[in-house]
Amino acid sequence: MKIATFNVNGVKTRLAHLLRWLEKEQPDVACLQELKALDEGFPAETLREAGYGALWKGQRSWNGVAILARGSQPVEIRRVLPGDEADDQSRYLEAAVDGLVVGCLYLPNGNPQPGPKFAYKLAWFERLIAHAAALADSEHPVLLCGDYNVVPTDFDIYNPRSWRKDALLQPESRACWERLLAQGWTDAIRHLHPDEPVYTFWDYFRQHWQRNAGLRIDHLLLNRRLAPALRAAGVDTWVRGEEKASDHAPTWVELELSRLSKPRRNRRA
Repeated sequence: MKIATFNVNGVKTRLAHLLRWLEKEQPDVACLQELKALDEGFPAETLREAGYGALWKGQRSWNGVAILARGSQPVEIRRVLPGDEADDQSRYLEAAVDGLVVGCLYLPNGNPQPGPKFAYKLAWFERLIAHAAALADSEHPVLLCGDYNVVPTDFDIYNPRSWRKDALLQPESRACWERLLAQGWTDAIRHLHPDEPVYTFWDYFRQHWQRNAGLRIDHLLLNRRLAPALRAAGVDTWVRGEEKASDHAPTWVELELSRLSKPRRNRRA
């Protein structure tokens, strides 16, 4: 089973890129971020014709998340990250797909920092940590994936020197990431490629793509129940090389679910 996360940076603008990627790589589940479209503007029918059922939560001009499933329809679990009823930004979607719980997230960027946007980033991160605690210990296999807008370590960026003031590298952002992992999550890319520079994002400036001057900010985290199924992980970098591409490339894991033991039964039940 292949599950991928992809910040499309505008689902309508880059629909052709998305369709080419789906046709070539055929992920079983695809989590999308930064749709930049209202609900009614999401190309559900086109994706259905391509073989994918979809759940989505849009927002005008920015944000927006979606979960696609090849040959099936994701079953919605929640559309909002708990903890702040006043938060109206479309950044979290959770669904059941083929026996897995899949959380798709678009964590706030936080720039400029310090300031209200960075405070919102940290507050949102705290809500994610609180919600993820139960998922980490769940008897169900759970995958939390998306654009986390966090560069975990200096090894995850081509050159940290010019990014030191960016919200993605701040000690507070990295501390939240470490607290999340400490719940028992497996960072798939780093687990399988501990000594290899792996990037998922190259901005549009100073020929960063051409120079492979990238950052790793798109992550797939597996809970304890799912981690034994991890077989492979990587980045479809060819997508970033397309004309007028998103500044992100799809990042993915391959899972062998047959490796998972059966969940323990509740004797009282």
